[in-house]
Amino acid sequence: MTASKMYLEHVNITVNNLEEAIQFFQTAFPHFKIRGGGDKLREWVHLGDEHTYIALNQAEAPLQKVEKNYEKAGINHIGFVVQDVEEIATKLLTKGYQRDYPKQVEKFRIRDYFIDTDGNQYEFVQYLSEVPAEKNDYNK
Repeated sequence: MTASKMYLEHVNITVNNLEEAIQFFQTAFPHFKIRGGGDKLREWVHLGDEHTYIALNQAEAPLQKVEKNYEKAGINHIGFVVQDVEEIATKLLTKGYQRDYPKQVEKFRIRDYFIDTDGNQYEFVQYLSEVPAEKNDYNK
């Protein structure tokens, strides 16, 4: 498989409230459907579309809120490329979700960061160019 054919198929997250996690992602991505699930060992679902999904697992015991710390090992956020950042932000804000970092409007992209009820941070990025050199320009 060449680099151009590679993509992230899924991410696997354990959450305190499975229904709340489903609501967060379906607010951002209304086309996401439950592709499958089960409860043999634990309650879980695969939520997504035909290309990508989020594996959500119900925690057996309440988890502490996620602590993002860029100075320690761990995942700080998960990023999604989207067509319209403002549309997603409006949907999330309307449902009561909070921004976790100021929206960044740059020359070739717009980025907005939100947290779910467990404290996980998600970046939504809209590219304003299809030119790879511009999409990957970090000089704002």
